[in-house]
Amino acid sequence: MTIRLAETEADLLRCLPALLALRPHLTNETALPILIEQRANESYDVAFVDTGDGPAPAVITYRRQTMLFSGKTVYIDDLSTLPEARGHGYAGALLDFVIEKAREWGFQTVSLDSGHGPDRANAHRLYLNKRFRISSHHFSLTL
Repeated sequence: MTIRLAETEADLLRCLPALLALRPHLTNETALPILIEQRANESYDVAFVDTGDGPAPAVITYRRQTMLFSGKTVYIDDLSTLPEARGHGYAGALLDFVIEKAREWGFQTVSLDSGHGPDRANAHRLYLNKRFRISSHHFSLTL
């Protein structure tokens, strides 16, 4: 299995189907400029499973940040696999890829938020199997 960083707009376009499976409120037209801006202006990366031509079956987006409570942290924004590609170990491999990057960079933590609901059970099982722990509640206010 080959995991690559998305370095070009063509790479990002290959990642969009998997990302939009997790973020259906977005479209190619709304998501692509956001990804381009985040890559250009933030410590933000997109990595994907490269199986050759066509859409990436799975993608992970993450950023490097420093927080008072956790120190140098890699925060995973998105981890998504196309429905037809689930069960092949892609998400676990992408998590391992990001965890290894964090270790290489000398970071203290890798963290993520995950939604609640029965449709998230498999994702939560994966995170717990990768030794993530539930460490807080995330609160938000829509403005």
